[in-house]
Amino acid sequence: MKSIVILISGRGSNMEAIVRACQAEAWGASIAAVIANRPTASGLDFARQAGITALAIDHKNYSSREEFDAALMVEIDRFNPDLLVLAGFMRILTPAFVNHYAGRLLNIHPSLLPAFPGVHTHQQALDAGVTRHGATVHFVTEELDHGPIVIQASVPVYPGDNEDTLAARVLVQEHQIYPRAIRWFIEDRLKIVGDQVLVTPPEIQMIHTESK
Repeated sequence: MKSIVILISGRGSNMEAIVRACQAEAWGASIAAVIANRPTASGLDFARQAGITALAIDHKNYSSREEFDAALMVEIDRFNPDLLVLAGFMRILTPAFVNHYAGRLLNIHPSLLPAFPGVHTHQQALDAGVTRHGATVHFVTEELDHGPIVIQASVPVYPGDNEDTLAARVLVQEHQIYPRAIRWFIEDRLKIVGDQVLVTPPEIQMIHTESK
């Protein structure tokens, strides 16, 4: 059985979706731990209630990003994860950390990458006047919000949308595609070829939604 560790910073709604899917679909995996960089992260309470080891490593206790990442790696590696999942983990990771988990580190980003990397993606989309927006699950590389794309979902942008309404529409899709991507990984169905990710047997890797 494969082992998954999930990193969060706040309420961890994507983490909740992953935990529920893992249980409901009986994946050949277990969520070994949920780790937060903020002791007040409310997602830790959900994890504990679900019987999952939940702990915090406060980044404020470390003098540098490198020092924090080194301590975080030690804690993660106690669980010997096959997959490390970033679920709203609001930290820029050092190259040493990314390379340590290369090929087994997934992230979800609230835009249709490569469009709108970084923060405030929903406002970026509104400012750009795009008609479609969405979310991307990708393998993490040293370059921020880049890396081979596993799956994307797009949603319409409606007249009158603001950051909150657009974010809510995107989040619904995040909760669908992130568990799907993780299940593909657990089932050994993903293969990175250059900058692309192939799913075997093939499945749709770009989902377009239309309804409100």
